[in-house]
Amino acid sequence: MSSDEMKKAAAAAALEEVRPGMRLGLGTGSTASWFVRLLAEKVRDGLDVVGVPTSEATDRLARELGIRIISLDDVAGLDLTVDGADEFDPDLNLVKGGGAALLREKIVAADSRRMIVITDESKEVEALGAFPLPIEVVTFGATATVRAIADAARRSGLSGGISFRQDGSGNRLVTDQGNWLVDASFRRISDPKALALALNRIPGVVEHGLFIDMASTVIVAGRSGIRRIDRQTI
Repeated sequence: MSSDEMKKAAAAAALEEVRPGMRLGLGTGSTASWFVRLLAEKVRDGLDVVGVPTSEATDRLARELGIRIISLDDVAGLDLTVDGADEFDPDLNLVKGGGAALLREKIVAADSRRMIVITDESKEVEALGAFPLPIEVVTFGATATVRAIADAARRSGLSGGISFRQDGSGNRLVTDQGNWLVDASFRRISDPKALALALNRIPGVVEHGLFIDMASTVIVAGRSGIRRIDRQTI
């Protein structure tokens, strides 16, 4: 299978977990968009579900395809979130945020009974960090916040470049929430839980792309087929 075919296969496997009446978190990114498209086919066939998008891009796609969208504030919790990941480790910890939607993604995932992550086999790693860690920061004092991130990284035994993400015009990318993103190239994060706690203590950090103990299941599509990893089995 091609990379795109693997993403579609993983999305199709996750769709088997959807039941009528569910309140769904709809993820962001190329793999999650496959789930949204496949879900829309079921909705056209009569499946009754509602969705909470994790980004403006997913919101537009879901509405265009006929999925009923609601606000997270209108429901008392979600049944299931399906989203992609940039990396996952053997403990099902994730790096997310390549699609610049990590803040909404984490809020939606935290409000869900279950989170299913759909990926292709290239995203499976022994240790997080090869993919630069996205960190969302407020625009005020952003340079000072980056210095604080670098200091926290050094105290955790990490080093590497930290740069502001740019948009297609060469300007600093602005997230859906009006913040900036920095990408930290730490290469190997030996203790992601400790780093997450350290980043949480920095006032200018709005959120970071370390999703610790949040994924219930990871569905991995590879050239040999579909593999499912459940948290209770690791």
